Amino acid sequence: MSKRPTRIAVAMTGASGAVYGLRVLEELLRDKALDVHLTISPSALKVLAIEHGIKIELNAFDAKTLGVRGAEKVTYHASDNVAAPLASGSFRLKALAIVPCSMGCVGAIANGISDDLIQRAADVMIKERRKLVVVPRETPFSTIHLENLLKLSQLGAIVAPACPGFYGKPQSISEMVDFVVARVLDHLDVEHDLGPRWGEKK
Repeated sequence: MSKRPTRIAVAMTGASGAVYGLRVLEELLRDKALDVHLTISPSALKVLAIEHGIKIELNAFDAKTLGVRGAEKVTYHASDNVAAPLASGSFRLKALAIVPCSMGCVGAIANGISDDLIQRAADVMIKERRKLVVVPRETPFSTIHLENLLKLSQLGAIVAPACPGFYGKPQSISEMVDFVVARVLDHLDVEHDLGPRWGEKK
């Protein structure tokens, strides 16, 4: 029996910081051992258009419009298709990263609401005890936000806010973005070389 490729999914929601999701997706697609899946919420479409000038037709999706290297290899699932494979625990998805993750999405997942594929896929990861990484991009956090993030953490999710570090002396916005992307990839158990690690020589 041939070894099944490792399945990892990326979901993008309507928080600012679409660049984080694009970069995570790009790095995952570089790894030939991965079977990469993608879903995008309608609100994320607006963010992609505002922040990157990327215009996508969800009902006629063309991955190449994302401007990500290797995008033709991604398997896309419409966010309103709750019958997609990501909605079932039997699909054996190893990990799901929601990058960026809006506070509306955080609240829905934390309270067991599954109104779309992204929320349902996250619910599946929690019930199956699989890796769920959420990357909120919001400031400041309200008490409601913090309570919902705490719920997710208590349920086993990795909460990785988009907070770049500066000990590596970043020289560009892209390096600050990659700091966050690197932490996400670490938690997805995906090898990368996106920047210095504390205590290690360059």
